[in-house]
Amino acid sequence: MRVDAHHHLWDLGRRDQPWMDGPWADPIRRTWTEADLAPHLDAHGIDATVVVQACSSAAETRELLALKERSDRVAAVVGWADLTAPGGPDLPAGLAGIRHQVQDEPDPSWLCRADVRRALARVAEAGLVYELLVTPRELPAAVATARALPELRLVLDHAAKPPIAAGEWQPWARLTEELAALPNVGCKLSGLVTEADWHGWTREDVLPWARHALDAFGPERVMFGSDWPVCGLAASYGEVHALAEHATSHLSAAERAAVFGTNAARTYGITG
Repeated sequence: MRVDAHHHLWDLGRRDQPWMDGPWADPIRRTWTEADLAPHLDAHGIDATVVVQACSSAAETRELLALKERSDRVAAVVGWADLTAPGGPDLPAGLAGIRHQVQDEPDPSWLCRADVRRALARVAEAGLVYELLVTPRELPAAVATARALPELRLVLDHAAKPPIAAGEWQPWARLTEELAALPNVGCKLSGLVTEADWHGWTREDVLPWARHALDAFGPERVMFGSDWPVCGLAASYGEVHALAEHATSHLSAAERAAVFGTNAARTYGITG
């Protein structure tokens, strides 16, 4: 089974996406549906997908769960829940995981807050994955949280959004190695093209960062994700897929199969 472990869908007729806060987002400022995604999945032999929340909305999460129930391809939902709610997070049935835009929190140690840690313990008790949407700024808190909650399964989105365009290798490389040393953390090989120069990136610009993530986590804990349609700011679905294939070309056939499907199926409970 081949799995795209990270993509989004949204309907701007239902709600705005507040993170689209400038002209930079114009190329993707439209409604994106499963029908728009399907040709890309067909072209690359993708059997199943993991759809991931795009905004802090419980209503969006319910809509994505309803979509999964009627879809032949969307096999898992990573939704949003309020991790600071006084009564704890609402975790609807059918979810595979939870994600919050930690990168947008003013406090780089937000993940270390007592209420957030209590909520994450609830996420672990429910058997759900927690996805880390962080940048290098928040990586120290992510490492501390993964250590403090060894029972929580975590997945690092977009390899922590390394500053590829700026070429700032450290502290990103060291901190991702620290996080990868913890056995309860996996990583998505996703979102790297939009951390490079959108209009002039080359394969050689991105490969060292992708390979570092693969080396740190190992092919048994890395998952391919397209980050479609956000990837469209810098690359097509096909270009992102080709980049991931090139980054994993040195692996064995079994290891590539793990990165492109087996790991995601295990992590998100996807069955054939």
